[in-house]
Amino acid sequence: MAKKSVIARERKRERLVLKYKEKRLALKMVLNNPSASFEEKELASMQLQKLPRDSSSVRLRNRCRLTGRPHGYFRKFGLSRNMLREASMRGDVPGIRKASW
Repeated sequence: MAKKSVIARERKRERLVLKYKEKRLALKMVLNNPSASFEEKELASMQLQKLPRDSSSVRLRNRCRLTGRPHGYFRKFGLSRNMLREASMRGDVPGIRKASW
């Protein structure tokens, strides 16, 4: 299980990404607009740099919902491989059975 502080940090990042999503998108549109002047692009770039680092969506890490484990994550289920295996053994995940041949 991941440390509680790491899980809390990730949750904080998720909140920041949602909070600044529209503002960040508007600034990115100005930067990608070919008809925008150099001054507008420079101003948008400076404002984008002043936003919190953790408000960027690329800083998010996929983590298991139960344990917070970052590796072996299955997007479809939101679980790490270990928790997915345990859940499928209990029969909690429909459509998954242990392979036997």
